[in-house]
Amino acid sequence: MKRRPPTLVSEDDTRLFREAVGEVRRIDPVAAPPPVPKPAPLPRMFEADEAAVPGELLEMAFDPATLEVGEELSYLREGYPPKLLRQLKRGQFSVQDEIDLHQMNAAAAQATIAGFLAEARQHDLRCVRIVHGKGLRSKAAGPVLKALTDRLLRRRDDVIAFASARPAQGGTGAVVVLLK
Repeated sequence: MKRRPPTLVSEDDTRLFREAVGEVRRIDPVAAPPPVPKPAPLPRMFEADEAAVPGELLEMAFDPATLEVGEELSYLREGYPPKLLRQLKRGQFSVQDEIDLHQMNAAAAQATIAGFLAEARQHDLRCVRIVHGKGLRSKAAGPVLKALTDRLLRRRDDVIAFASARPAQGGTGAVVVLLK
């Protein structure tokens, strides 16, 4: 749509307008009111901490550094290229066997892992998966089977690398192990 050029207002039209409107009184500009100060922030968490029993936050029954629910496990034996671990994390190795440690106690899981890895070595399996669970129902000490699996695999000479499985294979509730 084309715009029309503005029409010029003739002096007669301007005079008629002024007569119709009448006398005009100018209004002096008024300063804006001062801004209302913002309210101070309410420290809700501070109040909750203060209401807690003194020392309760410092007296934990576990070491928070060892709690790794949802954390990925990852390990590469010294002397091997980092590319190997990246490939393992991306799921580029075919899992040839797996074991599930759910509902086992720590002693049973330890024996089961040792037996499973010995059997995998006998059958020349290169990549296996250990499902340890995420430890969501564990007490304050954190995921027992996950921590146990991590410690055991790091100590074994036949383990080259391990990493938490891809989400479709169990995510942080399982570990894919690359064997010699």
